[in-house]
Amino acid sequence: MDNILFFLYSLPLVCLFFLLYKVIDQRRHQCCYILNYQCYKPCDERKLNTEFCGEVIKRTKNLGLNEYKFLLKAIVSSGIGEETYAPWMVINGREDNPTYEDAILEMEEFFCDSIDKVLSKTGLSPRDIDVLVINVSMLSTSPSLASRVINKYKMRDDVKTYNLTGMGCSASLISINIVQSIFKSRKNVNALVVTSESLTPNWYTGNNRSMILANCLFRSGGCAMILTNKVALRSKAIFKLKCLVRTHHGAKDEAYGSCIQTEDELGRVGFHLGKNLPKAATRALIDNLKEISPRILPVRELLRFAILSFAYKLNKGSSKGGAAIRPMINFKSGVDHFCIHTGGKAVIDGIGQSLGLSEYDLEPARMTLHRFGNTSASSLWYVLGYMEAKKRFKKGDRVFMISFGAGFKCNSCLWEVLRDLDDGNCWKECNIDTYPPKTLTNPFMEKFGWIQNEDISTFKFPE
Repeated sequence: MDNILFFLYSLPLVCLFFLLYKVIDQRRHQCCYILNYQCYKPCDERKLNTEFCGEVIKRTKNLGLNEYKFLLKAIVSSGIGEETYAPWMVINGREDNPTYEDAILEMEEFFCDSIDKVLSKTGLSPRDIDVLVINVSMLSTSPSLASRVINKYKMRDDVKTYNLTGMGCSASLISINIVQSIFKSRKNVNALVVTSESLTPNWYTGNNRSMILANCLFRSGGCAMILTNKVALRSKAIFKLKCLVRTHHGAKDEAYGSCIQTEDELGRVGFHLGKNLPKAATRALIDNLKEISPRILPVRELLRFAILSFAYKLNKGSSKGGAAIRPMINFKSGVDHFCIHTGGKAVIDGIGQSLGLSEYDLEPARMTLHRFGNTSASSLWYVLGYMEAKKRFKKGDRVFMISFGAGFKCNSCLWEVLRDLDDGNCWKECNIDTYPPKTLTNPFMEKFGWIQNEDISTFKFPE
C-alpha cells in the first residue's frame, strides 16, 4: 500500500521533471552555432588597379566628359583601394557582351575555393550536410545554383535546399534566419550557407549616373559557412547566434525604389542607386534598432536612455527649451565589436554617427571596403575576418552585425564569441600588419585629375 501511495505521489514529480528535461533538451538543440566560415579571395590577375580601371572606362564608348568627371569624383570618394577584384569578363574586355557561361564560371570558381576550404576547416564531408542555403541575388540559373553545388559535391538525396535570389546585400542574414528556423524544429542538423553576388551579367555599360555608381562600388567576393545545432559540436564552434532581427520597408514606395535593378532609356540593364537611398537606409536602421536594442542591451542602459529621452521631450516642450542635446543610446554597453556592411564610405560614416562609434570600431568596415570593395551579401564576413586577423575576438565577446539590402531591408544580429580567435581567414595573405594604412587616399585623382580641367568641346581621351 505504501509503495502504491509513494508511486502516486511521485508520478506528478516524475512527469514534471520529464517535461523540464524535454524543454531544456529542445532549447539546447535549437541553438545556432557557426563551426567556421571561409571568405573568397580571387587570384591577383583579377585585381582592378588604377591603371586598369582607366582602361575599362576608356573602352566604355557611351561615356562622355561629364560622365568621366562624375566617375572620378565617385571613385576618389568611395573609400575603395586598388586591390579589389572584378569578374573575368571585365578583365578580358567583354563587359559589353558577357555570356551565360561567364556568369557560371564566376560562381563556380568561388564555390570550389570557399566550400572546399570551409569543409576542410570543419572536418566535415559534403555528405554530412543536411541543409544547403545559397543566396546570389542577380543570377538565376536552371538547374539552380544549389543544384549545381549538390551535383559537384555529390551530396545526399535528402539534403534540403533553399536558393535565394533578389534579396540584395542583406541576404546572408536572411539565409542564417532560414537555418535558425530549421534548427528550431529539427535536431542534429549541419547547414552550409553560401553567400555571394554575380557581377558578370550586371555590369552596367550605359551613361546613367545613378547606375554607373554601382560599377564603382561592387566587387567580386563571396563566403561559405557551416552552421550546426549539434550539441556534440559546440566545443568546435566559434560563434553562437544570440538573436536576429529583420526589418522590411518594401511597402513604402520611396524605400522600394531607392535601390532597384532596372533599365535605362536605351534598354541597358543596371542597378539604380537613388538619391533617397540614405534616407531609406536611415529609416530602416532606426526601426531595426528599436526592435533589437531591448534584446541586446543591459536594462540599466535602456532605463538611462528612457529617462534622458523623457527629460529631453519635457525640455523641448517647455518655453525655455530647445537647446538640449538629443540623448543617444550607448550600444557599446552591450556590444564589444561592430560588423558593418560595407555599402560605401557614406554608409559606414552614417552608421558610425548613428551608433556613436569610434574610428577603432569602424576600422574593420573601412579596411574591408578599401581592400575588397562592396562584395554585397558577403561583405559582413570579410569585416568579421579582418577583426579575427587582428586578434580582436576573445571568448565571451559580443559581435553586432548590421546589413542593408534592396527592398528596402535592414537586418541585424548578435553573435557570441565562443573561444579566442586568430585565424585571419582570407586576410592571411593580405599582410594584415600593414592595416590600417597611413592613408586611404587612392591614386585616381593623381592620375586622372586632369579631366577636371577639360572642356567638353575640345576633349579627347588620350590613347
